[in-house]
Amino acid sequence: MRIGIMVGEVLGAVTLDELIGQVRTAADHGLATAWSAQLFGWDALTTLAIAGREVPDIRLGTAVVPTYPRHPLALASQALTVQAAIGNRLILGVGLSHQLVIEGMFGYSFAHPVRHMRDYLAALAPLLRGESVSYHGETLKAVGTVAVPEASPPPLLVAALGPAMLRLTGQVADGTVTWMTGPATIAQHIVPTITAAAAAAGRPDPQIVAGLGICVTDDADDARQRAAEKFSFYGHLPSYRAMLDREGVAGPEDVVLIGDEASVQAQVRRLADAGTTELVGVPFGTAEEHARTLQLLGRLATSGVAQGRLE
Repeated sequence: MRIGIMVGEVLGAVTLDELIGQVRTAADHGLATAWSAQLFGWDALTTLAIAGREVPDIRLGTAVVPTYPRHPLALASQALTVQAAIGNRLILGVGLSHQLVIEGMFGYSFAHPVRHMRDYLAALAPLLRGESVSYHGETLKAVGTVAVPEASPPPLLVAALGPAMLRLTGQVADGTVTWMTGPATIAQHIVPTITAAAAAAGRPDPQIVAGLGICVTDDADDARQRAAEKFSFYGHLPSYRAMLDREGVAGPEDVVLIGDEASVQAQVRRLADAGTTELVGVPFGTAEEHARTLQLLGRLATSGVAQGRLE
């Protein structure tokens, strides 16, 4: 299992230099990847292009770029531009986002999310391969091609949690990116659903990238209280709430990785045993806890706990 971290706004407000510094720190600790979420400030792909020019020794991923505001032709152009800029080290993660964002902020309909994603991937996947498309779907039209010299198709991951989205992702993409999803749910729901769909489509085993908060600390009870406050919002979003209910827990604070080094290492091992191919940690806590967390993740990333590479 590979190990990476989230960088950028998900850890709090940052300047561009600070974000680049986070990527450099991840690389210095031997982590496999640094991931950026598309939130409401820095553009994730643009910042990864800049950071990738500054920091050469780490893979960079989006977790995730929402699909609705970005036409497949536009996103393919941007993603392949980043690929060319950073020497083909990009992992492109896309997702639906949430109804309150897509309808409340952007004004798009969120009525048929799986149908939208099916149409979107039908256009995006071949565009990333440099193929010409003439796609007329129920929710979008895409006609054209994107040509970026020296850019290879990036691995394409989808933020898929529900059964229909997992089946679609297994059929046409390279894997999924989860958030606030515990090891039992990964083992019993995520992995078998997406893997069966991939096998039926004649595709290789999909990547299972799990994003979770993480804090190495000597006061687990206090850290869990802080986690309940920091991550409470996610417990109210329907897609994440469904995963927490599957796990049988009250809230996000019950799936984040918290404890001393030995305890967190055991929790990481459980995720690996569940079928996770990459852990993306979101460090939180005091400066001391943050440093301990990075040290542990770096040690695990360069040990037998985290093996393999993203093809």
